[in-house]
Amino acid sequence: MLLPHHTSTQKEEKMLLSDFLLASAQKHPLKTALIDGDRTITYGRLDELSSRLGNGLLSEGIKRQDRIAVYLENSVESVISIFGILKAGGVFVIINPQVKSKKLSYIINDCQVTTLITDRSGASLILDGTISCPHLKTILITSYEVMQDGIIPQTISDLVEGKGNFLKAAAFGEFLMAHGDTEPPRSSIDIDLASLMYTSGSTGNPKGVMLTHLNMVTAARSIIQYLENEPDDIILNYLPLSFDYGLYQVLMGAGFGGTVVLEKAFVYPYQAVQKILDMNITGLPLVPAMAALLLQLKDLHTYDFSRVRYITNTGQAFPPAHIRQLQKAFNNARVYSMYGLTECKRVAYLPPSELQNRPLSVGKAIPNTEVWLIDEQGNRIDTPWTVGELVIRGAHVMKGYWNKAQETAAVLRPGIYPDEKILLSRDYFKMDEEGFLYFVSRKDDVIKSGGERISPKEIEDVIYEMDGVSEVAVIGVPDTILGYALKAFVAFKEGADCSEEDVRKHCREHLEHNRVPKFIELREMLPKSSNGKIRKKDLEIEESSAV
Repeated sequence: MLLPHHTSTQKEEKMLLSDFLLASAQKHPLKTALIDGDRTITYGRLDELSSRLGNGLLSEGIKRQDRIAVYLENSVESVISIFGILKAGGVFVIINPQVKSKKLSYIINDCQVTTLITDRSGASLILDGTISCPHLKTILITSYEVMQDGIIPQTISDLVEGKGNFLKAAAFGEFLMAHGDTEPPRSSIDIDLASLMYTSGSTGNPKGVMLTHLNMVTAARSIIQYLENEPDDIILNYLPLSFDYGLYQVLMGAGFGGTVVLEKAFVYPYQAVQKILDMNITGLPLVPAMAALLLQLKDLHTYDFSRVRYITNTGQAFPPAHIRQLQKAFNNARVYSMYGLTECKRVAYLPPSELQNRPLSVGKAIPNTEVWLIDEQGNRIDTPWTVGELVIRGAHVMKGYWNKAQETAAVLRPGIYPDEKILLSRDYFKMDEEGFLYFVSRKDDVIKSGGERISPKEIEDVIYEMDGVSEVAVIGVPDTILGYALKAFVAFKEGADCSEEDVRKHCREHLEHNRVPKFIELREMLPKSSNGKIRKKDLEIEESSAV
């Protein structure tokens, strides 16, 4: 006879991701949790609405660990959805709203999404049969008032006959109000999946990174600890929630009871400056492309940014020149250079007190994490300043890639103790005598030129030292003699008077001969992903097409 499923109801340590919100709602229910344009929502209200969503999903037959996708821009509805899905015992899948139908279809079908929360634009891709999603049962539409005739059909099987097995479409707001606000019954434990985060990937289909409650709570708590976050912190988040860096601003905000200002996209730097001032921002997460746009403002140093307590960066390292300029403009802020990857969220951070001494370092392992370097044979490297692949050990390391056993086995290897896994980063680093890490390159980003392995970052950092440089990307282009020759793409700030020869001269003065780019191309701007990273792959494709 099978015993019924039982989860402990006794008082226990807060260990699920949804407990972040529950705890903050209990401590300060009237405190503002989110600001979205002219809308605000308190912790108490956010907790209530996410409970309503959780109860509604359970009433629709959502089972523990079912995947539920959120295909929305940064918004209050997105955050309600994340916590509501968690409260129902489901797994949230955040999909960037800029993703087109082909990739959207792949993700939804790859992880067998049962419910999609989206707006009118996203719903239309399903309703008009643009993509087939045989596992999808329910669509919740946030912008339902602008659907045809202002009506949402109760059943949409007639609209997509033969293109899917849909049971229900509903207006998001009405769906919430139709269900109770009591806390849904607790079914998950901390080793259950909380999220699938699909990595963009430069080639092929994206991979779904499987992250448990334990993975995500561990990472969030570690970052909160070293950033010294407090309930008074107000974070300005331009980063999409589909990007782990953006998502964790919301999760961490709930974890320490702060306020997060949600923005859609970083396009106009003067608007960002005004937001920082008007909202009394204390925490400013950036990626290098955003920092470059801010630093183009010639009068940036004239504003009073004294409320900004810290600036963070990940994705790609800040060039030292940009760090100095940020410190000058935000003279009260601590600048944190950090390194991480979706497979474990965060790996290392550099204490701001070390910036002066080690401007090129991304720091040491974050709290509750262990790192080391290995050589090509997998042996641990104990010699300082020797290049090797970074290995990560900790409770934040993913369970693997969804439905991709071979890819999982390539990066999750047996650990140093029985029955544990360690994560291979696929990134090359050096480590100094005191354990500080220095990024060298991606494994697939090293350029072999003239028989020597060259890191593009070394050259990019030198070019960033030039006055007026905004963005730099160095790639390898086929060369009959060298194998691959170095080509630098450089974007300057508006008004800067520099030529290709100026760049070449600067490189000759600061780099070894074999590291001076053979080709230099000036551009107004470089291609970037929705996460703000420079897309070198796009530049490589352009070069191969031009041959």
